[in-house]
Amino acid sequence: MSTRNIATNRRARFDYHILETFEAGMVLRGSEVKSLRAGRVNLKDSYGLMKDGEAWLIGAHISPYDFSRMGGHEPERTRKLLLHKREIEKIASALAEKGLTFIPIRMYFDDGLAKIEMGLAKGKSRFDKRETLKRKQADREMERAIRYRSID
Repeated sequence: MSTRNIATNRRARFDYHILETFEAGMVLRGSEVKSLRAGRVNLKDSYGLMKDGEAWLIGAHISPYDFSRMGGHEPERTRKLLLHKREIEKIASALAEKGLTFIPIRMYFDDGLAKIEMGLAKGKSRFDKRETLKRKQADREMERAIRYRSID
């Protein structure tokens, strides 16, 4: 089982507390798959939405494939996510009750199939974001200290 990352939403873990993750397939056109293989995707401002018992990915930008016929596909079209019915019900109830957000975390190929990791997330406050930055900086400094110690 080989997985290859296509894109990650780096802002997701900075702006949100990820409570639970789900793996979903996507309904894509051929030119979209070609663009994904080239790594031409941006998940920055995208999010998931539940509508009529189905999951949808909104705002993900997949650049048009240069060599496709008749222009290929629309870059920011709404794409259907393929999830199990129980997962859709669970996500829909969580979004309705708790005021959570359904955001993409990363997109990858799993044995040749394009998958997306979506997360149920709760927004971080400004204080939480500062704490995350402080923790990252402290970890970096500890790594540097360990590295310098092992060189001596």
